[in-house]
Amino acid sequence: MSDQPGIVRVGLVGYGYAGATFHAPLISAVPGLSLDAVATSRSKPIRERFPQATVFDDPDALLRDPDIDLVVIATPNHTHFPLAAAALRASKHVVVDKPFTLDLAEARALLALAKESARNLTVFHNRRWDSDFATVRKAIDDGLVGDPAHLEIHFDRFRPQVRDRWRENAGPGAGVWFDLGPHLTDHALLLMGLPDRVTASLALQREGARSDDWAHVVLEFGGKRAILHASMLVSGGVPRFIVHGTSGSAVKQGIDAQESQLLSGMTPGAESWGEDLDPLVLHTADSAPRSISAERGDQREFYRLVGEAARGRAANPVPPIQSLAVMAVIEAAQQSAAEGRSVELPLSEVERAEWLASF
Repeated sequence: MSDQPGIVRVGLVGYGYAGATFHAPLISAVPGLSLDAVATSRSKPIRERFPQATVFDDPDALLRDPDIDLVVIATPNHTHFPLAAAALRASKHVVVDKPFTLDLAEARALLALAKESARNLTVFHNRRWDSDFATVRKAIDDGLVGDPAHLEIHFDRFRPQVRDRWRENAGPGAGVWFDLGPHLTDHALLLMGLPDRVTASLALQREGARSDDWAHVVLEFGGKRAILHASMLVSGGVPRFIVHGTSGSAVKQGIDAQESQLLSGMTPGAESWGEDLDPLVLHTADSAPRSISAERGDQREFYRLVGEAARGRAANPVPPIQSLAVMAVIEAAQQSAAEGRSVELPLSEVERAEWLASF
């Protein structure tokens, strides 16, 4: 356990795919953060990879550790709410992996708890620091496409075989919309704002599928539209981002490389970390297509800012009201798909004002 002054001591709950692939490596790569404890039944890989960390079999024991400042929850989706609530009641700062919760009611309850406990509550929207999103956002901010009228975001994979894992089973919080929808939604809200209405279609396309593995969601912003799409049966890929605006169109084909780099064992911050050689292509009426170099991605920035916020030196990088808005879209899409109709975004006027004030 770290005894250095000014260090934010982190306890990680869960060491499955998200904990092992993303959270533990990113936390360990950020100066000022110390991965001091992990709650998991998989003690062997923790002791081999992070020998300095205390291993707890029980999350409650980790939450009772008075030396832990920040608790990171990387467990199955249906456990996010009870674990985050317990951590806030234990006066810990909290990071919750996406999706924030199972529904909007749970998300609202956590916001109230965070305010009551005066602790930071942050959702792991790490893909705000992806190269593809950063490149598209900069192009829009720089006015290269004018006023965006059509945004299309894909998060597609080719996994034709259904795997026996909780994300693909029939339990609460399973399915591709809960898995990838929060990333797609967070990007759309940052680029386009809060939608007026949500129209969605969810489907089970693979043989033996037990939860949705195809999602198509349309967000309405007056006459503007954002299309969010996720599928497990896309081989060869399609453009990751497409933006059509009043001055032109921008296409970003390739996806950020950080997940594949982490899976290969690359240490965050290594020489080619976050490098993206796939350019954004800009199309305008008065010139030939122009390639624009991609921004570099760096998801370490999420945890750097989380650490700074825990010390009171920076704002929360993902304010909880922004994560609440994401859950409003997730829930509206589920309702739309189930009822076969468009659904208004279920946020109050107060929540909408808080969302606007959070930027």
